[in-house]
Amino acid sequence: MTITVIDGIATHYDVIGSGPPLLMFSPGGFNATLEMWSSLGVYARTKPIQHLAQKYSCIVFDRRETGQSGGRVERVTWAHYVAQGKGLLDHLNIKQAHLMGGCMGCCPVMAFAVAYPEVALSMVLYWPVGGARYRLTGHQRFAEHLAFVHQQGLEQVVALVQKDGKPFGADPRGGPWASVIAHDLAFAERYVKQNVEQYKLIVAGMARTLIDRDTAPGAEPEDLMRLDIPALIVPGKDASHATSAARYLEECLPRSEYWDVAVADQTEERSAERLLGFLDAATPPPPPPPHHEPVKP
Repeated sequence: MTITVIDGIATHYDVIGSGPPLLMFSPGGFNATLEMWSSLGVYARTKPIQHLAQKYSCIVFDRRETGQSGGRVERVTWAHYVAQGKGLLDHLNIKQAHLMGGCMGCCPVMAFAVAYPEVALSMVLYWPVGGARYRLTGHQRFAEHLAFVHQQGLEQVVALVQKDGKPFGADPRGGPWASVIAHDLAFAERYVKQNVEQYKLIVAGMARTLIDRDTAPGAEPEDLMRLDIPALIVPGKDASHATSAARYLEECLPRSEYWDVAVADQTEERSAERLLGFLDAATPPPPPPPHHEPVKP
């Protein structure tokens, strides 16, 4: 396990492969661990890491509040997730990188590109979340946690998480900090001591601002329209990854390429070819070797 501290929060990360850097914001909703790139749904089927790592340095990490990364009770926004990714690049002394997001990881990729366009070489938006059903389900998850806190208190949140060990995505009652509670005893002790009414306001604000529209969240459309960054959009088609959200991003991003292929036809071989072809085209050529004048006798 490799851990670095970014803005006072531990980040569990790994670098797989070699070549130009590719910063990868994990899929998995509110359980966005680095393992999801290999174990979750479409990613288990298409194996992106296995293929991308042959030509790129894949920088994968547990998003804050998930897996073995730490967290902090605050109204977490997309900007907080961006800060974690940018801090990881700074830790690795990387000035520019390709960005890739899967599922909910597409949201911080867009926010990153808006905040640091000079850093982002390109964006891969793989199965971006969005759509009316996604919004409704996401708000319901936060509402279930708030109801549990209101009825049972923070002590019972900790007891539930420490008993079952389930992340927020698996059991909404445990809340957005469930994974941190599960592996960090000191955090759990601080968690139960906070003001419960203030805590409920933080959670309510977090739900409203993270999931704030019936299409793909993460960045304002006017900001996306100003980006001069190549983007590849791979659409999903289910209750959490509405095709309409992918089409919205195609509309907003001036240099977008929309891979208009049905989900069933997004095979491992075809996906690998499409991803590598896009990234290769977006990778700047290496600088020429320095020219040395011949030494005169």
